[in-house]
Amino acid sequence: MKHIFTLLLLLSPVFVWAQSLTITESAGWLESAYVKWEPAANADSYNVYYSGEGITDKKIDNQLIRNYGSYLRADVLGLKAGTYTLSIKPVISGTEGAATATNPLTVLPHDRTGFAFSNGRVPGAYKADGTVKDNAVILYITENTKNTISLDVTGANANPCVGLQTILDGFKKGRDARPLIIRLVGQITDLDVMHNGDIVIENNNSAASYITLEGVGDDAVADGWGIRIKNASNVEVRNLGSMNCNSSEGDNIGLQQDNEYIWIHHIDFFYGDAGGDADQAKGDGALDAKRSTYITFSYNHFWDAGKSNLVGLSESTTDGLFITFHHNWYDHSDSRHPRVRFYSAHVYNNYYDGNSKYGVGSTMGSSVFVEGNYFRNCKYPMLTSMQGSDVYSESKKTNDYNNMATFSKEDGGTIKAFNNYMTGQQRFVPYGAEGFPNSTIDFDAYVAATRDETISSSIVSAYGSNTYNNFDTNANVMYSYTPDSPEEARDKVKQYAGRVNGGDFKWTFNNAVDDASSAVNPGLKAALVNYRTSLVSVQGDTVPSTGGNGDGEDNGDGNGDGSGVSEGDMVHNFTLAGKTSTFYTINGNLSDSKGTVNYNGLTLTQCLKIESSTSISFTTTKEATLTLVFNTGFSGTIKVNGTDQTISAGKLTMTLPAGSHQITKGSTTNLYFMSVVYNGEGPLGVKDTDELAVKVYPNPADREVMVTWKKQQEFSLYSTTGVLLKKGTTNQSLDLKGIRPGLYFIVIQGENGLRHTTRLIKK
Repeated sequence: MKHIFTLLLLLSPVFVWAQSLTITESAGWLESAYVKWEPAANADSYNVYYSGEGITDKKIDNQLIRNYGSYLRADVLGLKAGTYTLSIKPVISGTEGAATATNPLTVLPHDRTGFAFSNGRVPGAYKADGTVKDNAVILYITENTKNTISLDVTGANANPCVGLQTILDGFKKGRDARPLIIRLVGQITDLDVMHNGDIVIENNNSAASYITLEGVGDDAVADGWGIRIKNASNVEVRNLGSMNCNSSEGDNIGLQQDNEYIWIHHIDFFYGDAGGDADQAKGDGALDAKRSTYITFSYNHFWDAGKSNLVGLSESTTDGLFITFHHNWYDHSDSRHPRVRFYSAHVYNNYYDGNSKYGVGSTMGSSVFVEGNYFRNCKYPMLTSMQGSDVYSESKKTNDYNNMATFSKEDGGTIKAFNNYMTGQQRFVPYGAEGFPNSTIDFDAYVAATRDETISSSIVSAYGSNTYNNFDTNANVMYSYTPDSPEEARDKVKQYAGRVNGGDFKWTFNNAVDDASSAVNPGLKAALVNYRTSLVSVQGDTVPSTGGNGDGEDNGDGNGDGSGVSEGDMVHNFTLAGKTSTFYTINGNLSDSKGTVNYNGLTLTQCLKIESSTSISFTTTKEATLTLVFNTGFSGTIKVNGTDQTISAGKLTMTLPAGSHQITKGSTTNLYFMSVVYNGEGPLGVKDTDELAVKVYPNPADREVMVTWKKQQEFSLYSTTGVLLKKGTTNQSLDLKGIRPGLYFIVIQGENGLRHTTRLIKK
């Protein structure tokens, strides 16, 4: 029996490796695919690979693999349309286990239609087939790395550029021609460096510069800050949630000035903070464009926005300004879908879903082609300034130019409408329609008989006498496209608008109330203010981090290895990690028969044998404290940089200067654990200040823990290797379900940028 038991112990790792992961969900999406799975027993991390369309077992970046407690998820980005399989391998003690693969997944292409793709341009850092452009740089931004991410940028005022906005400022002069992809992972709150509450993207209108800002998966959120684009060309923003924006400009996303070839798509637009004006209770504009051209806004989801899309401001010309809106979901939003000044705007295949004020508005000589849209309970589907329904008095049933004046009494433009479906509207006046007095003068839109019909210059706006410029029938201007029917467009919009699978934030409107209401929905507002990600940790998410191949550059396929040394890697547990490390170079033999050591709540069962052939090398960048843990009670020596150091009671602690270091044999002994911590900082590279003010109980803890502090504040729970595992709130219980026994660190972001750290032992 004893021999059988020993044999089972020897074979037990094999049984662990042979365990199949349980995949709970997988699917292809638009130029991406994802997989979810249940955690594997004893797995320290996971490697995910994809195959298909000529690619075999390509490993994805670590930061694309995330832990949500009860499940893990990986998203593969930058895929061209086709069929793929994803496979997951658990990593236990540095060794990959057997792969578990998904069924074949179908990946679809993005709809690259609209003015943003005119003249052969493809905005953003992805190619027209969806793959990453050559020589692209890929950066991963998490809540942990948003202020520490670094990159050398050609033309920057100083290098390296540290922090997301500083990196973007480095691209401002347009001298760095590498395509740039910025991937946001999870819920990102305000950054240390912003411009009046916005992240600003500029590249001096360089035709050789391409920038994509995108979210990963279904839960990437820009929380509390806006995105501003100016003096930029070839920019793409996609697959992101924008909520609680409180920037000085006020727009969730704003094209501020002098932009061209900009593509904004698959964004969930939620309430911003209330502004100072009466019409800003839901925030200012959701997605506005001013003094910019060759723009496409597509497949965006506007959740009860007050003012969705303002186009144009003070351009004072109708020449050369082109914008497309297609397949957007105006979900109980109130107005500006869009409101157009000056521009030539193509508005097609959008879904207007319970809009309390109006759909499309045309002013200041704009020409707007409104085609193939589905209007459900949109009060006024189309308005032209100072005429038709814009100045129609419901009480007097007469035109009253002072009663409505939706557009500040601006001169009118012209709307050409074709093949739109309307139901539940309050009023719509086509040009020349019977039953409407003066409808050849006082009308909402000209309804064309065919898509290619041109509008005569004799048809003018009541105010300003502006005419339609027929941009949509001009072959030198118009792009190729194939419109859906209004019903097909509605169904496609409901399936694909917003983030992947509609995003992680779910809300159901009450049509009986919300169709006609323009007030803030208090339940929706509260849900957005209180939104917290369910993300527990990001694999490889350490402080600082650079993404891509660890040097700020990717190999061109969008899925590198995500490696990079961080201060979390400076803590090394031989029981868990063996000799694998990105900080230490370890030569020697391991053993699991030299006894067990208990240290700081850890049970250490494997050691590195300190023999003549053993060596450990590493480099520190500043003064640090070295800790080495040996067998309990052992006394002897170990050589550090060639000098014998005395081990007392199984432990050595000493100070090291900045520089290269080597550990070699003094006495024959066994090393179980080692760490290097920069002086004045905690194990995660954060300052340990006022630690005693943070209290943790019970400690050790079993099922839950309470972290108390002087005020209610969010805190983070880290592993000894620097991986973020959970977030909680001080003075409230935190559930430790899914946290394995061992030593952990609790970090609180305090005032004036100071951080407070303390230790937690999980039983």
